[in-house]
Amino acid sequence: MKPRLLVTRAVFPEVTALLAAHFELESNPDDALWSRDDLLARVRDKEALYVVASDRIDAALLDAAPRLRIVATGSVGVDHVDLDACRERGVIVTNTPDVLTEATADLAWALLMAAARRVRESGDWLRDGHWKRWAWDQFLGLDVHGATLGIVGMGRIGSAVARRARGFGMKILYHNRGVAPNEAELGATRVGLEALLREADHVVLVVPHSPATHHLVGARELAWMKPAATLVNVARGGIVDDAALVEALRAGRPAAAGLDVFENEPALEAGLLGLPNAVLTPHVGSATRSARLGMATLAARNLLAWAAGAVPPTCVQAPASAGTTGQR
Repeated sequence: MKPRLLVTRAVFPEVTALLAAHFELESNPDDALWSRDDLLARVRDKEALYVVASDRIDAALLDAAPRLRIVATGSVGVDHVDLDACRERGVIVTNTPDVLTEATADLAWALLMAAARRVRESGDWLRDGHWKRWAWDQFLGLDVHGATLGIVGMGRIGSAVARRARGFGMKILYHNRGVAPNEAELGATRVGLEALLREADHVVLVVPHSPATHHLVGARELAWMKPAATLVNVARGGIVDDAALVEALRAGRPAAAGLDVFENEPALEAGLLGLPNAVLTPHVGSATRSARLGMATLAARNLLAWAAGAVPPTCVQAPASAGTTGQR
């Protein structure tokens, strides 16, 4: 018999067709927002689970799914998955690295430039009918070319952000747990977090979210930034203390922020929507067709490998039972 698979969100038709050929499939075709109780009820007889970053995979869910053997998430980050609980129960966890790197780096730059050049603020002013004349001091923004860029987290996406910075003639600083192997190639200099925040004109956060990085940038760190700096977060909500950021943006330090992720998304910190110096997007860093299809397909490939008795290509963790066939 085919293993039973639950797909929690609507996915591309070609990916659904691929999975249906190898699994007894229950999916969410209309992309309804299942309640927690609905999800717990649906996983009870499943061996495989295909999720997204907003699905919380914790001990309670794993206890409700005693037959579960693999969780394939369509995301790079796995902070929504309790890895320890999965390990204890022999559940494989896979993710989708690489395929969204360039798309997310592109969005980081879109947010950086929109924040630095006051695109949202000036565009709203124009649409509201205020543009009557040209003036020397209208919506003066911040230079990008020749400025200093600080990147927090020099992994795949951080490196892609840095490669683009070279075209703008920027000085590149980065903060990372270790020395990046491509440091010389990127022309980047590793510094401490405080030094980076004090010196950078533009800061991009691309570090994974974990207990160690939760509120990595809070009120103290925001106070270290230059008054004219910009802050961009395309990593995960929770890395920035959003409440502290709202207060800092109101005070004009930093000057502006570009945010694609939020601490309690889709809920936003009170006051954030009303800030003219905040450029906001709804977690769309990977939202190009090629990137999203690549993510969905890689998650499916991980599931197909498991069903065939092989180790999935992008395991986050593979328990000793990882090679056990998915066939029942």
